[in-house]
Amino acid sequence: QVQLVESGGGLVQAGGSLRLSCAASGRSFSSYVMGWFRQAPGREREFVATISSNGYITRSGDSVKGRFTISRDNAKNMVYLQMNSLKPEDTAVYYCAGGGALSVTVTAYRYWGQGTQVTVSS
Repeated sequence: QVQLVESGGGLVQAGGSLRLSCAASGRSFSSYVMGWFRQAPGREREFVATISSNGYITRSGDSVKGRFTISRDNAKNMVYLQMNSLKPEDTAVYYCAGGGALSVTVTAYRYWGQGTQVTVSS
């Protein structure tokens, strides 16, 4: 069982940066693939980035590639999402997720946080 709590969201101007954090509880954190998803009002939840259990492999969605970076610290049970060059279309609730497969699909992730709001103003 893993519990996830996101933090670091907020209001930022276009072109700015934010760093989201996800704190995980549970002894098995280092065995889980971790991911970030986002959901804007009226839209489906969208894949942002994922990272393998050892941190060696990452994947990012096309809309954030080159701007967002996912990382993890297994010693601290933490996952991060560094977001640079933010755009108004990045505005969404961002969710941390834990699962067993390095996947871009929502259904591959078993554990979810409550989400943190990111708003990018133009």
